[in-house]
Amino acid sequence: MKLKTISTILLVVIFLYSCANDKTKKQEEPVKAQPTEFNFNVEQFADIKILRYQIPGWEKLSLQQQKLVYYLTQAGLSGRDIMWDQNYKHNLKIRKALESVYAKYNGNKTSEDWKAFETYLKRVWFSNGIHHHYSNDKLKPAFSSDYLNQLLTDTETTLDGDAFNVIFNDEDSKKVNQAKGVDNVALSAVNFYGEGVTNLDVESFYKAKQSRDPEKPLSFGLNSQLVKEGGELKERVYKSGGLYGSAIDEIIKWLELAKGVAENEAQGNALGLLIDYYKTGDLQTWDDYNVAWTKATEGDIDYINGFVEVYNDPLGYRGSYETIVQINDFDMSQKMAVLSENAQWFEDNSTLMDEHKKKNVVGVTYKVVTVAGEAGDASPSTPIGVNLPNANWIRKAVGSKSVSLGNITNAYNNAASSGRLKEFVHDEEEHQLEEKYGQLADKLHTALHEVIGHASGQLNPGVGETKETLRNYASTLEEGRADLVGLYYLYDSKIQELGLVDDWKSIGKAAYDGYIRNGLMTQLIRLNLGDDVEEAHMRNRQWVSAWAFEKGKADNVIEKVTRDGKTYFNINDYDKLHDLFGQLLRETQRIKSEGDYAAVEALVEGYGVKVDQDIHAEVLERNKQFPSPPYSGFVNPVLVPETNEVGEVTGIKVTQPETFSGQMLDYSKRYNFLPLVN
Repeated sequence: MKLKTISTILLVVIFLYSCANDKTKKQEEPVKAQPTEFNFNVEQFADIKILRYQIPGWEKLSLQQQKLVYYLTQAGLSGRDIMWDQNYKHNLKIRKALESVYAKYNGNKTSEDWKAFETYLKRVWFSNGIHHHYSNDKLKPAFSSDYLNQLLTDTETTLDGDAFNVIFNDEDSKKVNQAKGVDNVALSAVNFYGEGVTNLDVESFYKAKQSRDPEKPLSFGLNSQLVKEGGELKERVYKSGGLYGSAIDEIIKWLELAKGVAENEAQGNALGLLIDYYKTGDLQTWDDYNVAWTKATEGDIDYINGFVEVYNDPLGYRGSYETIVQINDFDMSQKMAVLSENAQWFEDNSTLMDEHKKKNVVGVTYKVVTVAGEAGDASPSTPIGVNLPNANWIRKAVGSKSVSLGNITNAYNNAASSGRLKEFVHDEEEHQLEEKYGQLADKLHTALHEVIGHASGQLNPGVGETKETLRNYASTLEEGRADLVGLYYLYDSKIQELGLVDDWKSIGKAAYDGYIRNGLMTQLIRLNLGDDVEEAHMRNRQWVSAWAFEKGKADNVIEKVTRDGKTYFNINDYDKLHDLFGQLLRETQRIKSEGDYAAVEALVEGYGVKVDQDIHAEVLERNKQFPSPPYSGFVNPVLVPETNEVGEVTGIKVTQPETFSGQMLDYSKRYNFLPLVN
């Protein structure tokens, strides 16, 4: 599971933390971090801000460790095009053509059409394809098909047929369609399924598959494309010699080099299993690897690599390719280890039904890390925290790893402007709480979400995996459940007893204010007027907030206030809101534990999908005064090997790219290992 964020996130300076598939959290502007000479800002276009991040402490790594990081980042980038192809079948063709035009065109580059073309290409780069990275809507060019045809002619570039037409027509308009009452697979453009494959096909195909050990179910569908050939369903497995094999062979090459400089035996064994998995595509090997990787907790270097998160699959089976290479921040990790050490206390004292509580929470490790490189679904739009592995049985039997991407958070804080917060807070008291406690509250919420939330609870005996029982609602239910764990314990004296805060009530109030404000209002700045909420994390923040608002009406727990034509939500009773969060936590765990599809559908559709159009229009109007785009992402530092006269690597130098377009063109040139049609 991973938490994503945008440029306007409220995050850490003191401890540096946040969660897993969400690249967004609070939408108000953060308190500015201390200024630094490093220039974090690269450029802005459309709804995007591009930033840089540093790798502090790089010079303290040994040469062996620097090599390990370098090899792992090269492995990650070698699979970059896999993500592009997974996102949409025409993406690689379109990207190649647009980049050819961009590099070769010598005509008028001051015209509005050319500026629109350049912006469109940058948006495509940022989203790893022609669908918006967050809304999943197809990106709309502000230039005509005639203009693109002229550019293609002028640069002797070819792009025709469906790959050309789809840029301008209404086909494949949604990368991931999560709407109720439709065939989500058939109406999703994501390239996980072949032509003619339906929801029923997918569910029937995997219902017939049986794991050798029912107590350790395999992640069927995680690393394959499901297609129909001659009317029969068939998996095209991602592996050496299989689908994406040419890129996977490059990944394997670099992973083998990384294994040769592993810090310890456990790390080396895990890398060996990952290599075996890429060679064979065997899902049992994937589980064996995840067990070994979860147990490999020693050393300074770690990584995420593989087909991991399933948010881009409307039914939650298939994993998107991603990598993150990490260097441990020991000081920050030590400060937050107290959560891992007390995981059982949090489980025992939660509001869950006794039968849904884990009797033995094991292996929850939590670290703050420094990112050294990202690729695939983690770049350019990056998570700010990750909790893996995703398999429930591994979490229960072995444990999990939770990490916060500290230098990413630091970059957000240093690059942000201020102003939006004051527009949406109800009063000065709320503003002061947010300014004084908001960053720490947000950091703690994410830490609790990752370390305690995703590790909490268990399925009832005989209940299938959540992706099977809750289907298209599985991701939003899981993220909301983990959010609720964090919310419940943020307003609890235990966090002060553990030495994490010095005023737990103020921390809790700031957290509750921010969550409700975001869930009911400020996250709407990322939607077009009239849109439903579709992204899993946005949905979960809305259904949690809207449910609490409605259930607390009788006691006026959360009050909707209109003042000077503006809407605010004011929390009148934090104690009762804490109780409501506890009730909803109990219910969400029951839904997951029992696999209650009817209940999750009612919860999400009833509270998390539809938007109050009057409030939405008002939020968009109030937000116009703030120039900061709602989304941010990153260029990666460039690691450059230095060699002696006989070609031996003597060091790895860290440099920064000057431009976003420069890095994207360089990546396309150096990590171009897939054919245009796969």
